[in-house]
Amino acid sequence: MISVAIDGPAGAGKSTLSRKAAKALGFIYVDTGALYRAVGLKFSKSGADESLSCDIEKILAETTVDIRFIDGEQHVFLDDCDVNDEIRTPKASMMASAVSAKPAVRAYLLEMQRKLARENNVLMDGRDIGTVVLPDATVKIFLTASAKVRAERRYKELLEKGSKVTFQEVYDDMVQRDYNDSHREIAPLKQAQDAVLADTSELDFDGSLQLILNIVKERL
Repeated sequence: MISVAIDGPAGAGKSTLSRKAAKALGFIYVDTGALYRAVGLKFSKSGADESLSCDIEKILAETTVDIRFIDGEQHVFLDDCDVNDEIRTPKASMMASAVSAKPAVRAYLLEMQRKLARENNVLMDGRDIGTVVLPDATVKIFLTASAKVRAERRYKELLEKGSKVTFQEVYDDMVQRDYNDSHREIAPLKQAQDAVLADTSELDFDGSLQLILNIVKERL
């Protein structure tokens, strides 16, 4: 099986670009960040905050996260409910960062991700796909852009979905998420040594997509 690992910071456009790239390549797209967001949402619904001073194992034991493909698109289900939209808020983003630092949560989701890669040609994105989840991936890409550009993209996306947020809130969340992801003890965000750096700060969506496809095709 062929596996493409795309890592990068929050707001780099990984999900949207990876989904389109996977479709163009005929691969299954796996948005691992959505899995962590779903788990973070469960903790929020259970009354936990970002400190996670709660019984993590107990909540995980009562949690079911599934990936289902509907009309070729990935949908994430939490306890049998489609939470694709609910997991895309700044609060969900911060909770995802908090739970992803916990070894128990990472272990809970790791085998699900690897099983998908063993059984399918996949394009998988996240924070540690090329370094931890799929260290032997066929192609590794580190997708990034400046914090300001990433915040502008996320702010526009949230406004289009009707969220009432300010740009400053989104930017501050982005900067904090970058710090949390790169400084956590377990599987911190970093570029794999054999990953190709893809900076899209100066590219539009089509240009960014073409950059990813070119990188993949050159290495297959």
